[in-house]
Order: sequence, then structure tokens, then C-alpha cells
Amino acid sequence: MTVTGQGARAADVLRELADGRASVRLRAAMAVGSAPDPRYAGALVERCAVEPDFFVRDMLTWALTRHPAPLTLPLLIREVRSARAQARSQALHTLSKIGDGRAWPALTRAVLTDPDEEVARSAWRAAVVLVPEGERSALAEVLATQLARGEREMRLSLSRALVALGEAVRPVLERAAAAPDPRVRTHALATLRLLDDPEAGFDSAVEDAKRIMALGPNSPEDSSG
Repeated sequence: MTVTGQGARAADVLRELADGRASVRLRAAMAVGSAPDPRYAGALVERCAVEPDFFVRDMLTWALTRHPAPLTLPLLIREVRSARAQARSQALHTLSKIGDGRAWPALTRAVLTDPDEEVARSAWRAAVVLVPEGERSALAEVLATQLARGEREMRLSLSRALVALGEAVRPVLERAAAAPDPRVRTHALATLRLLDDPEAGFDSAVEDAKRIMALGPNSPEDSSG
């Protein structure tokens, strides 16, 4: 293919990534992922920030994972600081899929406590993938500040992230289980239950936590003691 031909094809791909039809955008993202090309990396990242279709976003992320990390990481880390919530969320999601620890410094306290719930959830998932072994306890401390945040799905996401940190999170959760806020205590106790028994369902763990709290701190069922 001539240089002119290559340039025309690149223009076609970029136009298809912005096409009004989701099926066309999906095919374009799949094509880019199947034949990675540095020319498309920036366009893929930019499209993630505005793409309304879940399946297309997923394909965009896959296409980015197919490109060299030294090329994509700076672009994604820049997006983590974007003013657009979807840009932040998708960048964090993609970083979790790439799994390159060099992105860890981008997971700041501000990112982990982002006011947008989807961004925060994406940050939690990315953090437990990227965290260095020696930083697990510090990460647990930050994540514990989010206990009792949001509704069920938000709390479930946080519990999963905390459990993924393993035993490093136990002292943090045990302290939180004595917090003044009963919602924090419930969430901490439920997460301790999941830490001890990963097969236990989240709703069941929450009910167990409520029962422990109702029986009092000296209950033999109290997982925090």
C-alpha cells in the first residue's frame, strides 16, 4: 500500500470511529485492535471519553490493550485527570485491563475518592490490580474512607476491592467495625465476613453484620473481635 493509501485508510478508520451507527464504530474498533497502529491510539482514547454504547466502549478498551503500553499509558494517565467523568472512568477501566504497574502513581487519593460513583468504582478496580505489594495497607486505609458510600452496588464494589487486598485489609476493617457511624460498622463487618468466606453472598453478609450489631459487641458471632 502506498503512503497515500495508508493515509486514506487511516482517515477512513478515524471517520468510522465517529460514525453515527454503533455497529460501524464497533467494527472500526475491532479492526484497529486486530491490526494495532500507533496512529490510532489517541483517537481510541478520545473516543472512549464520549462513546455512548457499552459494547463499543468495551471494544475500544480491548483495542487499546493491543497497543504497546509505553504508547497508551501516558494517554490514559492524562485522561484520569480529565474534567469529563466518562473519560476518567474509561481510562481507569482500561488501565486495569492493561495491568501495568507503572500506572499506579496515577491512582491518587483524589482519584480513589472521586465524587462520581462510576469513576470511583473504576478506580477501586484498577487500584487492586495495580497496587504494589508494599502499598496494600495504605490503599486499604484510603478505600476504608469510602465505607457506607452509595447504594448496594457501590458498597458491593468497594467490598470486592477490599477483599481483593487480602489480609492487609483486616486491621483496617476491624477498626472501621468500631466506627461511630452504624452504616460504616455494618459495611465493615459485612466485608470482614466476605474476607473470611469469599463464597458468602454480599446481602447475606450484610444481614449477618446487622445481626451482630443488634446482639452487641460481645456476641460470639462478632467477626471484628
